[in-house]
Order: sequence, then structure tokens, then C-alpha cells
Amino acid sequence: MNDLINNPLLLGFIILCIATLVLLGLVIWMWLKLRRFLVGVDANHIGESLQSVSGDLGELKTFRDELEKYLKTVEKRLRKSVQAVHTVRFNPWSGTGEGGNQSFATAFMNEEGDGVVISSLYARDHVSIFGKALKKHGSEHELSGEEKKAVEEAKRNLE
Repeated sequence: MNDLINNPLLLGFIILCIATLVLLGLVIWMWLKLRRFLVGVDANHIGESLQSVSGDLGELKTFRDELEKYLKTVEKRLRKSVQAVHTVRFNPWSGTGEGGNQSFATAFMNEEGDGVVISSLYARDHVSIFGKALKKHGSEHELSGEEKKAVEEAKRNLE
């Protein structure tokens, strides 16, 4: 120990070796962090890493744009599809007892109230079927009370 204190050259060499080892450890630690930071195959500097990330971002933007276009077409198709159906069963011959509640009126409508009302009048010896177009929850043909009720209930189902 006395030799170490008496020989400043040896003391300086030991301090220099310790400092070199500490600095070497820091360099290795920083190099490992940089390797984790650099993205992409064979990325040697940040420019290559940024190009890789930029390419991935471009692909994501393209995918998002295509997805938005697709969803808009789906929404248009959905608005025109049948979204409300309601059936009203009734007996058109209530006084005579014929038919029971076998007759019906069914409304099929999209969210804008366009569609069709199909009615069926049932009797023992025949069945009559009627179809009336709907536009904005109404028809240019006169609707029976049961047909009106079917349209109103279907409209309520849309809300």
C-alpha cells in the first residue's frame, strides 16, 4: 500500500484503468440501447430506422384510407337495406268467424321509411295477397288500418 501512495505514476495508471473500464461499460450499454432503438433489418443508423418506420406508417395510412372507403360503401348499403319489420295479425271477417287471425299485414322498411307492405286476407276458400310500395313511411295507395299499424310499429322499431 505504501508503494501505491509513494508511486504517483502507478496510482494514476490504476485510476486510468478503472476509468477506462467504466467508460467501456458505458459505451457497451449505450451501444445496446442504440441497437434496440434502431428498427428494421440491418439498420446501421437512425436514417435507415426512420425510413423503415416511415414506410410502415405509409402502409398504415393506405390501409386506413381503404378501410374508410369500404365502410362508407357498407353504410350506404345498410341505409337501403331492410331495418324494420313488423307484422300485424287480424281477422278481416270478425262477424262471421271465418279465417280466424290468419290474415296479416307486414311492413318491411329501411331507415328512410322506404319499402313495402305485404297484406294477406285469408278465408277458407281463398287467400288474397296485396303489396303496396312505401316511400317515407307512407304509400300512394290507400293503406288499411292494419297496414297503417304495421307501418307505424315498424317505424317505431327504427327509433
